Amino acid sequence: MAEGSDTTLTAEQGTPGQAPTGLVAGIRSFAGEHGGAKAVIEYVGKRGARIVLVGTDGAWGDQFADDTVVARQACAQAGVDVENAWERELMDQMRPSNDLWRSMARRTMAR
Repeated sequence: MAEGSDTTLTAEQGTPGQAPTGLVAGIRSFAGEHGGAKAVIEYVGKRGARIVLVGTDGAWGDQFADDTVVARQACAQAGVDVENAWERELMDQMRPSNDLWRSMARRTMAR
């Protein structure tokens, strides 16, 4: 069996305990544009972790991190609180756009 490499290439290298600066900047930018934000982190297997951001104005968006630890670090560095689960109050705060409703309708009708 061939031996593997002991190095790993990554797009952004940070210091241990630090999330990638681009991820932190994206989260901070979203929170700034929407009057603050809360986050829910979802594990999505090999892809890593999805950070769903919900702004105080009801807008929402997402970012992806390598894993849940990096996602939590990024949220902490950006000053965004992380919710442990989808609480009813947080879901009630979300206001999906008309474009999202249309795209969900197309997916349902295509099945």
